[in-house]
Amino acid sequence: MAIGEQPSGRKPRRTMTGTVVSDKMNKTVVVAVESLRTHRLYGKTIRRTKRYKAHDEHNEARVGDQVEIAESRPLSKEKRWVLVRILRRQSLPTAVEGQP
Repeated sequence: MAIGEQPSGRKPRRTMTGTVVSDKMNKTVVVAVESLRTHRLYGKTIRRTKRYKAHDEHNEARVGDQVEIAESRPLSKEKRWVLVRILRRQSLPTAVEGQP
């Protein structure tokens, strides 16, 4: 059974959607997940961002991509999520001729 594959008879894994903020590690991406919370006293909506390290087996995701991650068994000290799919690719700027 591959990493991220769901065995039969178990409840579905928790999934989240976020943006890749780092892809510098081998087979690992850092995904920032934004959530909106209401302040208990003042009722104002507050934006919270949490970063998760996710396993990317084929090094497919790039910075800026919208991705879906799923909870998994611990894969390393901080890595407990796996990349399920890339929802939207970041459009890359076109290179201008004559510039590096």
